[in-house]
Amino acid sequence: MSANDNTKQNNKKRSQWVEVWRRLKKNKMAVLGLVILVILFLAALFADQIANYDTVVIKQNLADRLQPPSGKHWLGTDEFGRDIFARIVHGARVSLRVGIIAVSISIICGGILGAIAGYYGGLLDNVIMRAMDIFLAVPSILLAIAIVSALGPSIINLMIAISISSIPRYARIVRASVLSIRDQEFIEAARAIGASNTRIIFRHIIPNSLAPVIVQGTLGVASAILSTAGLSFIGLGIQPPAPEWGSMLSGGRQYLRYAWWVTTFPGVAIMITILSLNLLGDGLRDALDPRLKQ
Repeated sequence: MSANDNTKQNNKKRSQWVEVWRRLKKNKMAVLGLVILVILFLAALFADQIANYDTVVIKQNLADRLQPPSGKHWLGTDEFGRDIFARIVHGARVSLRVGIIAVSISIICGGILGAIAGYYGGLLDNVIMRAMDIFLAVPSILLAIAIVSALGPSIINLMIAISISSIPRYARIVRASVLSIRDQEFIEAARAIGASNTRIIFRHIIPNSLAPVIVQGTLGVASAILSTAGLSFIGLGIQPPAPEWGSMLSGGRQYLRYAWWVTTFPGVAIMITILSLNLLGDGLRDALDPRLKQ
């Protein structure tokens, strides 16, 4: 392929993503979700500037325990006198990091397995997909619980557990996309000029299978954050005193009747984050759907 052809192909891909962005901007709910996510990312990025981790987030101050929301403590304090707003901000860093890294691992591993299964077919396809079916037969949260229980509770093991439980989902999505494009003319042309199977898979097939993976990845981050909160809630995720929304819910549930803010605000943080990711995912699905093109 000549340099001129490469330039044309790159310009075409750029114009396609510009068109996707134009479609996405028309969806007000998707833009709202994107704005919320940007705010959350900025809060997580500058969490240390917003509140000092050691003195405000971790250090106990029993004299201020269970204080209601006020000018001093915007969202009140928890059972150990720690500022809930500061802990939610630092908890955003933990939840977003776990969600993004876990989903990235799932997409890479699942994408490669799905591409290989769909491209080669035959026995290799059957072996890979039957292994994925075995994983899918077990509820993802139960599989994550089993893996964390075996490896021990820690942030690394939590990311490993969530990523392993999500791999089959992306493998099936990529395989379906590969089956629909592996016999198209541009793949045949790549074979005709002597391109290797590895180059065809990574240079042509996987990039053209990204649209459904991007949408599912956005929704997958929401599921990963929810799984993180659920595992932390039962004591298998991020361990105290590190701030994590699920463990904050677990620690404050016994004070729910007379200190509602201890559990309400971490729960609202989880809800807003999941909602924003779902709104963005729905918007990306509509923007990337070729059937919506005029």
